[in-house]
Amino acid sequence: MKKVLVAEDEQAIREFVVINLKRAGYDAYEASNGEEALEVYEREGRNFDVAILDIMMPGQFDGLAVCKELRKQSGSIGIIMLSARTQEMDKVSGLMMGADDYVTKPFSPSELVARVDAVYRRVALAQMRDENNFREEIRSGDFALNLRNRTLMKKGVPIELTQVEFQIMEYFFSNPTTALDRSDILKHVWGEAYYGEEKIVDVNIRRLRMKVEDEPSNPKHIVTVWGLGYKWEA
Repeated sequence: MKKVLVAEDEQAIREFVVINLKRAGYDAYEASNGEEALEVYEREGRNFDVAILDIMMPGQFDGLAVCKELRKQSGSIGIIMLSARTQEMDKVSGLMMGADDYVTKPFSPSELVARVDAVYRRVALAQMRDENNFREEIRSGDFALNLRNRTLMKKGVPIELTQVEFQIMEYFFSNPTTALDRSDILKHVWGEAYYGEEKIVDVNIRRLRMKVEDEPSNPKHIVTVWGLGYKWEA
């Protein structure tokens, strides 16, 4: 069963989300705040495919704090942030904490389910690779991308990647020195039916640069192609 953790302090919204996820075939677990969300996550053996987290929750752990904690424990769980805010910084903060996507309230059931479907597909693809042991590794200069454990090695030192970061790096490694525009990256990683904006690509590139570059502000590997997108240089 496809398991989703829903953490939302507003009961009406939480029930609305859970009902629509169940109609779409997901096994949804509820939490009314961040502390409860982490308790449910532990109680169920950390065995969730996707987590939907409201940014503004009362208590010690708001959505960003829960996102950070979940990402510490798992690079494979898909994370979607919910927020009533429209400010750019809220969206960027969630993505920089390791979230895969964000949905701004109010949202339609079809939009939310489509976002969850897209994130779940990435998780399922990674699990399929683990089970079937696809081509083990792609090398590029000092870097090696392990397709089995979704780890990037730089000069023998492992760099943990989220599902989104892994797929972006795999796309780069499969198309070295090729200029890839944002829309192509968006379609390849988030899927053809993605509702969101292209700037989600830029935020994830910023996060990747912090992991792979010696000087993130002066990148030598993930290079900006002005007016188009990005390319990978080994």
